[in-house]
Amino acid sequence: MFTRHFPHWPPGLPKRLSIPQTSLYFNLLVSARRYPEKAAIHYYGADISYARMDAEVCALAGYLQRCGVKRGDRVLLYMQNSPQFVIGYYAILRADAAVVPVNPMNRSEELRHYAEDSGAKVVLCGQELWPFLEPLLGASGLTHCILAAYSDYIDPGTDLPLPDFVRAPRMDPSRKDVALWSGALDERVAPGEHLAGPDDLAVLPYTSGTTGKPKGCMHPHSTIMCTANGGVYWGTASSDSVVLGVLPMFHVTGMQGNMNTPIIVGATVVMMTRWDRDCAGLLIQRCRVTGWTNITAMLIDFLANPNLDRYDLSSLTRVGGGGASMPEAVAKKLEEKIGLPYLEGYGLTETAAPTHVNPVHRPKKQCAGIPYFDTDSRVIDPEKRVELGPNQVGEIISRGPQVFHGYWNQPQATRDTFIEFDGHTFFRTGDLGYYDEEGYFFITDRLKRMINASGFKVWPAEVEAMLHAHPDVQEACVISTRDAYRGESVKAVIVLKAASRDKTRPEDIIEWAKANMAAYKYPRVVEFVAELPKTGTGKVFWRKLQEEENARVASPAA
Repeated sequence: MFTRHFPHWPPGLPKRLSIPQTSLYFNLLVSARRYPEKAAIHYYGADISYARMDAEVCALAGYLQRCGVKRGDRVLLYMQNSPQFVIGYYAILRADAAVVPVNPMNRSEELRHYAEDSGAKVVLCGQELWPFLEPLLGASGLTHCILAAYSDYIDPGTDLPLPDFVRAPRMDPSRKDVALWSGALDERVAPGEHLAGPDDLAVLPYTSGTTGKPKGCMHPHSTIMCTANGGVYWGTASSDSVVLGVLPMFHVTGMQGNMNTPIIVGATVVMMTRWDRDCAGLLIQRCRVTGWTNITAMLIDFLANPNLDRYDLSSLTRVGGGGASMPEAVAKKLEEKIGLPYLEGYGLTETAAPTHVNPVHRPKKQCAGIPYFDTDSRVIDPEKRVELGPNQVGEIISRGPQVFHGYWNQPQATRDTFIEFDGHTFFRTGDLGYYDEEGYFFITDRLKRMINASGFKVWPAEVEAMLHAHPDVQEACVISTRDAYRGESVKAVIVLKAASRDKTRPEDIIEWAKANMAAYKYPRVVEFVAELPKTGTGKVFWRKLQEEENARVASPAA
């Protein structure tokens, strides 16, 4: 067991936590009984109480069972952040089925894979996504759809900036296999006895990895409960906490931080369907938000807002997140503007979010943190499979109660992702990193993202973090480009700050980088773009840029 970090464990917290032997739905039931009139969700000016949410969960669960959903079945949840996402998620669990959360950026053929691979027959869908679902309904095994209009839950008189599709009135395709969300609730079908327990499949989130089609990660109630329950203790959450829910909830970080952890303690989630930095500032001010989990790209945009000083952000007591290392320059600006450190964490879809988190009392910058409750992490040489010591870069492997139970219908992929080491079964993360003398872990990059420049290993995340210190750089993504002499060279794709767009040249960035980075690291090529492509979780989509670059250099016309 890795224990080097124990001297820096958060004071007063146990190192081990007992996982409740109940279903995730039971957490909602308890909070609805404890805080019936308290706001579970604040959605663009309107509150949804815990009592109302539980009542709607039960009504929808009964309707799902009428549609034929049985214990162990999988149900697609294809919508953006909304009260319906939370109600739908818990209704599926209340019906003893498993949630298959789908990235709302996915289109018909991608959605087809989720449906066919999971064997789902029922889908809960946001109405703005109906055009992509319609060709599949009645095909791919999907037989029933429940269609949701987000406008059902907003305050129609709100002055908050809302996307048009959130304000849009209900649409009705008038099909026998489609029920409107409001109509399904109005049926008030009583669900059967809740039977699911800790070992039943609860969530089947899909992860794309680096090759092939997305794979479903099998998470029973116990693994999701593990990190959700741990988040209560690590983040000192309570019923008085107010969480800004901006991370997409189809992804495990948003799912846990924006939904499952707050529901355990009866906290309030202030929810946004789409990221909007001014809307976020207004909501923090008006709702007295105390905690905000985000990602690097989101915080960069928030802090770059010229209107930032107009908002009262004094209620915030904790800001943190993960997905990519927070550049030091951005973390410094956060401390200057809000007076808070950025608390980074690290985890994967396969681990239901964190395996590592920074201790609140002693965080380190650009650091994944220390191993979480009950978590054993090591760093190994990925080829020799021997354990490495402090400050030696290798593959991070982890074991703990949050680790998934394998890939759905993928026995070989499951075998490949686990390794027997030191008498235990560990999950191979595919991430490279190291730990320091105090047991804090640092992520250098993905195992498959390394750039080999004349035999020197370059980790793009490290170069990106350094580029963010340039006064003209707003965002940066580093990829490889083919080099006849060096094999590969470093290329930086950069979004400049607005004031610098007509003044700064690519040569200026290269010269600055040359003066501030090792000779093998600095980018030989710099390209300016208006914006960087983003994934459905808001992370920079480096793989898309890399594929475009590979195609460009492979083209005879290039």
